[in-house]
Amino acid sequence: MDNSDIEEMFEGLGPVSIRRMFGGKGIYHDGLIVAIDLRGEIMLKVDAVSAPEFEAAGARQWFYEGKKGKPVLMPYWSVPEDAFDDPDEMRKWVRLAFDAAVRANSKS
Repeated sequence: MDNSDIEEMFEGLGPVSIRRMFGGKGIYHDGLIVAIDLRGEIMLKVDAVSAPEFEAAGARQWFYEGKKGKPVLMPYWSVPEDAFDDPDEMRKWVRLAFDAAVRANSKS
């Protein structure tokens, strides 16, 4: 996804900065990572508070295969499909991602 498409996707949250990382891109708002662009797919930051909403909306959690083939679950989930056609829905999901990033930062 190119940077202008990413910026448009997150405009309901406010300005974002985009940095290359892990062969993809990190997407930041107010200095906190809220999403990653991994192989052309945006994955939003999620935590234990917001995961049930993402799961109920049909989003998928990102994982990679760890040692001995065991999946390693990451705190990023796909964007629910309905959000791509509705700016208000997209605003809701990117706001949930930012809220998860704030909570993760407050634990540090």
